[in-house]
Amino acid sequence: MNKNNENDFLGTEPIGKLLFRLALPAITAQIINLLYNLVDRVYIGHMPGDGALALTGVGVCMPVIMIVSAFAALVSMGGAPRASIAMGRGEKDSAEKILGNCLVLQLILSAVLTLVLLIWNRDFLMLFGASENTIDYASAYMAVYAIGTVFVQLTLGMNAFITAQGFAKTGMLSVLIGAVCNIALDPVFIYGFHLGVRGAALATVISQSVSTIWVLAFLSGKRTVLRIRKKNLGLNPKIILPCIALGVSPFIMQSSESVIMVCFNSSLLKYGGDIAVGAMTILTSIMQFSMLPLQGFTQGAQPITSYNFGAGNVERVKKTFRLLITVCLSYSMILWILAMLFPQMFAMIFTPDTELIVFAEWALRIYLAAMGIFGAQTACQMTFISLGNAKASILVAVMRKFILLIPLIYTLPLFFRDKTFAVYLAEPVADFISVIFAVTLFSFQFRKSIREMEEKKVEKSSVI
Repeated sequence: MNKNNENDFLGTEPIGKLLFRLALPAITAQIINLLYNLVDRVYIGHMPGDGALALTGVGVCMPVIMIVSAFAALVSMGGAPRASIAMGRGEKDSAEKILGNCLVLQLILSAVLTLVLLIWNRDFLMLFGASENTIDYASAYMAVYAIGTVFVQLTLGMNAFITAQGFAKTGMLSVLIGAVCNIALDPVFIYGFHLGVRGAALATVISQSVSTIWVLAFLSGKRTVLRIRKKNLGLNPKIILPCIALGVSPFIMQSSESVIMVCFNSSLLKYGGDIAVGAMTILTSIMQFSMLPLQGFTQGAQPITSYNFGAGNVERVKKTFRLLITVCLSYSMILWILAMLFPQMFAMIFTPDTELIVFAEWALRIYLAAMGIFGAQTACQMTFISLGNAKASILVAVMRKFILLIPLIYTLPLFFRDKTFAVYLAEPVADFISVIFAVTLFSFQFRKSIREMEEKKVEKSSVI
């Protein structure tokens, strides 16, 4: 290990203290980030008269929003861990080249996505489950949101490189600044200027632009370890392709959510109508919000695992994973208990509509039935990425979403009289099977990675 490395605290501080120090700001950042969409939905759902339909319309936009976020993850969640590994090896120049290449790729992807969303806005939304009653709301929201694609890409994508260096608090501030703007601007544009769903989207775009300025200013300033430099602003295949390969897994995990929402929404619209789709909007909102602490813990663990993997610190890699899976499982079990006991409380956050609350209360218990054990998969999945194991992370992502969940959405209704119940049931069945698969695969792959680390350590010792 390079003793002069500026991130040496990742390899020396106690694991427990370090994990929570990095995880707590990451959790806060995750929760704040979701506020961009959550606050929009709360305000929209309480709009006088047509709030319930407007909420359903904005819910249909979520698959598109997830695709935009997934492209940010494709670059950042592949590039940031590789930058951490390079720092662990004492290769700061290599890490900065990764940062520069990823920035350029984010800009290119932003331009392409903006054009696609502006041209095929309405077509995508109809495909993703909008009805004649909700398409106008969905289209109005997405037309404005598409303009801010570049800000979403850069905020989410580049902020990962801040947290990957161990600057968790700075990463938290990146999204906090934007969230405060969003919360303040939402009621002004929605109610004050009577812009409705367009006002909600405009508030989000302006808020994300403020976050983008903050992120780029930090990564170009003196406080950061990895700095954006002009000489590194290019696209070198040898640098960017390994990052994309590692980022494929989180890309699949996030982009497939949009495909899955299309499957859910179309099936629910067929069997249960607009109220079933509206309930799904609430369920996915609750699922996303409740999963954020899990994502925060794994993001806090990522720089520790990646750095120590690059530095060859076997015991610290083992200890980090043991603590991570313990925390993730404990949290997911607590969440499951609360969801089973108080589903109505969660539903009432999003709508005052009594009929929709009653429907969502019933559906929530089904949809989150396997949530208690899901923390194990989250811990395994992120550790695969932190260790640079692209193949295993992709396999786990494909298994849960494409091999299990999507087929179950369409096949389970064939075996149940209550078709709507069967559609919601697909989620816990897929979760249960995929957790078993992920843990089994991880037990083999993790031991393999540890053996490789130990062999490299022995080789270095013999050379010295």
